[in-house]
Amino acid sequence: MQEGKYNIKAVSKLLDIQPGTLRAWERRYKFIEPVRNESGHRLYTEKHLQILKWLINKTEQGFTISQAVSLLESTGTLATEVPEMTRKDEQTIKLSDQLIEALLNFNENKAHMLISQAFSMYTLEHTIVDILGSILVQVGDMWERGEITSAHEHFASNILKSRISSVMHTIPTNGFLPKALTVCAPGEKHEFGLLVFTVFLKRKGYETIYLGESIVDKDLFTVLNIIRPSYLFMSCSLIENLDGTFRLVEALIKDFPDLKVGLGGAALSLVSEEIRTSFSGVLMGDTQSEWEEWLKG
Repeated sequence: MQEGKYNIKAVSKLLDIQPGTLRAWERRYKFIEPVRNESGHRLYTEKHLQILKWLINKTEQGFTISQAVSLLESTGTLATEVPEMTRKDEQTIKLSDQLIEALLNFNENKAHMLISQAFSMYTLEHTIVDILGSILVQVGDMWERGEITSAHEHFASNILKSRISSVMHTIPTNGFLPKALTVCAPGEKHEFGLLVFTVFLKRKGYETIYLGESIVDKDLFTVLNIIRPSYLFMSCSLIENLDGTFRLVEALIKDFPDLKVGLGGAALSLVSEEIRTSFSGVLMGDTQSEWEEWLKG
């Protein structure tokens, strides 16, 4: 075991991260366990710094912290060895840069060619999360900063989401597994997280009906009465939509007692402990391993 030699103040200064943020990450995602000195204060090792530096780098690329932890976890080397930059990583970056350039130049044919190339070179999950999803986030950030027009953002987002969606619909499902419905929470238009989760469900074999952006509550109730799924999964990314989302969950549980409702998304990491306790059976977590556990419950 490496010796802990950096206190939380030193780590905060070295990595430019607030101590409160670091504590929240550790408590929520448990990706590292700092050693404690005789006084009970956290001490971080060089390996801890490498892991944190890697995660911070991913968040600066546009990933949420939950997506970055999930990516690290999926390598099978969590908390022991941070993936180094490989030739494959360099190819990913090069292909991503070429794809962004094609999208921002409205070069549809080249964009589709590069996306097809990515799917032929990498796994489905790597292509969707690390390449297409990362670009989707980057393009959105560029538009919010005023670096590109809304036309650029719409064109790029529509191509990326359509390709993810088209691949998602080709994944075979198991007719013996329960049926699921996925939709964004009330007021939500951010579909990427929901798309990734829907791909996860379909890869598990679940027959999954994807609705995408939020629909009005009464229409959702109508759809549920028609489809009669065993599961309903919703994604909430914005904190201002949390109240409406929890009200809808309560109404759904009351009207559909046999329906198992699952809730995920970036905004859920910001809820109080009281809400987390009240909706413990609904909150699914952010990582693939948490989703696996929730489905087993």
